[in-house]
Amino acid sequence: QVQLVESGGGLVQAGGSRRLSCAASGRTFNMYAMGWFRQAPGKEREFVAGISRDGGRTYYTDSVKGRFTISRDNPKNTVYLQMNSLKPEDTAVYYCADTGRWGSDSYYQLPRAYEYWGQGTQVTVSS
Repeated sequence: QVQLVESGGGLVQAGGSRRLSCAASGRTFNMYAMGWFRQAPGKEREFVAGISRDGGRTYYTDSVKGRFTISRDNPKNTVYLQMNSLKPEDTAVYYCADTGRWGSDSYYQLPRAYEYWGQGTQVTVSS
C-alpha cells in the first residue's frame, strides 16, 4: 500500500521560512519522480515544484523560483520543500505526489501525471 505523508505545515509570518517533508512508503522510492502541489481556498490545485528520480533535475513554478527548494533523500524515502521568503499568497494546503510515469518537465507539472497523493499539510502565511 503506497502512502505519502506530509508534515511541517503551520503558521508563519511573511518573510519567514518553513520546511515541508513528505515520507513515502509502499514502493521503491527512487523509482518515482516526486512533486509538490498546493491548493488555496477557491482555487485549483497548482504545481509548485518537482524533482527527478535521482534528484538531479528540479523544476519550479515561476512564482516560487529563488524562494523554494525541492530536494529528496532516497535512503530516507523522503522529499522536502524548503520554503523561504514566504508571502501571504503562499497560503495553501500543500500536497506531495509521486509518479512512475515518464515524461517531460512540463508533463510533470500536470496533476494528472501523478499517481499517488498525500493528505496535505496546511501552510498559512500571515502578513
